[in-house]
Amino acid sequence: MLFFHREEGQGMTEYGMAIVLVAIVIVVILTVLGPQIGNMFSRITTGFN
Repeated sequence: MLFFHREEGQGMTEYGMAIVLVAIVIVVILTVLGPQIGNMFSRITTGFN
């Protein structure tokens, strides 16, 4: 019991890494598709006028 290893912080680290990975994927998608999404919203707002 003297060398009992606790791994409580490991789960939080994994959640943090998953959140960072999701954020990177979102940024890449928005960078690639950003202009196309902007054009789509511009066409929608122009259609209302």
